[in-house]
Amino acid sequence: MHKSGSASSLGPGGLDLSQTFFRQIERAAPPSPTKRHTKISVVGAGNVGMAIAQTILTQDVADELVLIDAKPEKLRGEMLDLQHAAAFLPRTKIQASVDYALTVGSDLCIVTAGARQIPGESRLNLLQRNVTLFRSIIPPLARYSPETILLIVSNPVDVLTYVAWKLSGFPSNRVIGSGTNLDSSRFRFLIADHLDVNAQDVQAFIVGEHGDSSVALWSSISVGGVPVLSFLEKQQIAYEKVTLQNIHKEVIDSAYEVISLKGYTSWAIGYSVANLARSILRDQRKIHPVSVVANGFYGIEGGDVFLSLPAQLGRGGVLGVANVHLTDEEAHQLRDSAKTILEVQNQLGI
Repeated sequence: MHKSGSASSLGPGGLDLSQTFFRQIERAAPPSPTKRHTKISVVGAGNVGMAIAQTILTQDVADELVLIDAKPEKLRGEMLDLQHAAAFLPRTKIQASVDYALTVGSDLCIVTAGARQIPGESRLNLLQRNVTLFRSIIPPLARYSPETILLIVSNPVDVLTYVAWKLSGFPSNRVIGSGTNLDSSRFRFLIADHLDVNAQDVQAFIVGEHGDSSVALWSSISVGGVPVLSFLEKQQIAYEKVTLQNIHKEVIDSAYEVISLKGYTSWAIGYSVANLARSILRDQRKIHPVSVVANGFYGIEGGDVFLSLPAQLGRGGVLGVANVHLTDEEAHQLRDSAKTILEVQNQLGI
């Protein structure tokens, strides 16, 4: 497949103008070897993959962006469409191919590819098809970029992150699922909307499965550094638990509503994953609720399982899991969420 990248040759003879157009200054030293060239590969050029790619470009996260997909015509069209915006974007080399060899040396590989559910198809059968798809995606990524970090976005994200971990042979800190990072953003938005404050001033986590068994950590919510529930109790301000439950239900239903209205979700997950990419590649050491191997945390046991916990992210991938205080009820719900994921994993036989 033809790849269009940055080039300095013009004319039928392929004359290299880079040395002619610019004159080097005298006694110049070569570029510093410590300057890091950052490369991101995105597998899957669908609505989600392209929203992630577009957001990564606008936020100047990478020096090089590679798109991988099984459909060469659509892939080339998406690549050209992004390249034609070069005058409006930070300088990033954009390439695309059906060949995974182009991903070589990636710092971060983001996987969005996944099979679509056929009407009447069971969730388990869909998952089995996605596992088969991952068998053709993960090994070549690991082979061409053995030091990369894998960031899985495909759903069901927790189980497929586990699958990617198994297929890659990578240490667990270098395999991450996008998990409930977006769910938590929706959660923060809804709380901010209720309190009429900026969502960036709200600290709140959804953890556990990216799905119906997710857990809202009400006990750890703070606004501007003020713990919300303990503040209400000290001020003897009554609140109804059903109100909190309705907000959590609205978080769970949010994606379904967007899908029913426009057919898919894209922009929010694009911003969410670009946000994770920035934290990882810029070594920002920020705390994100993402899908990580959860054995031993908060009493979770029964086998290897990935689910979302508040994790610190940096160049090494997962640097650690925050020791957030959970109430007994929240810890119980989190363990139940882990059991839900394990039950699905056990049916896969991986």
